[in-house]
Amino acid sequence: MSAWVAAATAVFAWWFFTGAILLLVRRADAGNAVAHGRNVFLSVPLAAFGFALLVVSAQAMSVPNAYASFIAVLLIWGWIELAFLSGVITGPERRPCPAGLTGAARFARAWDTVSTHELLLAAGLLAVAVISFGAENAVGFWAYLILFTARISAKLNLFFGVPRINTEFVPAPLEHLKSYFRQGPITMAFPIGVTFLSVTAACFAERLISAATPADAVGFALLTALATLAAIEHWLMVVPLPDAKLWRWMLPAPQTSSTLPSRQDQTHEL
Repeated sequence: MSAWVAAATAVFAWWFFTGAILLLVRRADAGNAVAHGRNVFLSVPLAAFGFALLVVSAQAMSVPNAYASFIAVLLIWGWIELAFLSGVITGPERRPCPAGLTGAARFARAWDTVSTHELLLAAGLLAVAVISFGAENAVGFWAYLILFTARISAKLNLFFGVPRINTEFVPAPLEHLKSYFRQGPITMAFPIGVTFLSVTAACFAERLISAATPADAVGFALLTALATLAAIEHWLMVVPLPDAKLWRWMLPAPQTSSTLPSRQDQTHEL
């Protein structure tokens, strides 16, 4: 029973954290020029709390600590994603992709649009790894690694091409990123990414089945659910399902282009 509760908790946490971030970003889109930066600044304590919670919970493996380390990583990851979607931490390039740009030049320019964010994600992974090194509870580390791998794979797939791209939740500060997406047939990036995540989910599921303690069962259930969700998110780039409805109902209506602030007003200074 505890494993099922843990899996349900992971699914709810995934939905809730995603919705909370989208809500903050959508409201900031409708606010003034500093709304996005203010959100990121005011949420820094949540990221700090996430790191502190991870340090404490990693020291011993128990049911509460398994949940705590999982939530801690979601707080850390969530802050980084909020900073990205708010346009505060992205990359030096903020212009749309020029028409006709292909190959290595297109990849290099796309990298420049998200490079700072990717480096911050990698720094977060390093920090979580250092905290978890030699610790009894590694749930937080594996959770972050799943999120990190899934995000890199998803971005590569959006760049190389997938049949279905949902741009409904792309916020105003990241409008230029749409020009780097490619809608079309899948490439090798898709089967590689979805296979890796599916195998990861299967490996954690096998560990869950053979778990010797309730704490191990909870930890592996959380990780199995998270890896499964990551694989499903990849399939949603191919299968036409209305996944946006999971969050659309809770978000305010987006601004039209005529009501968005002008480019010179879209700063992110505090």
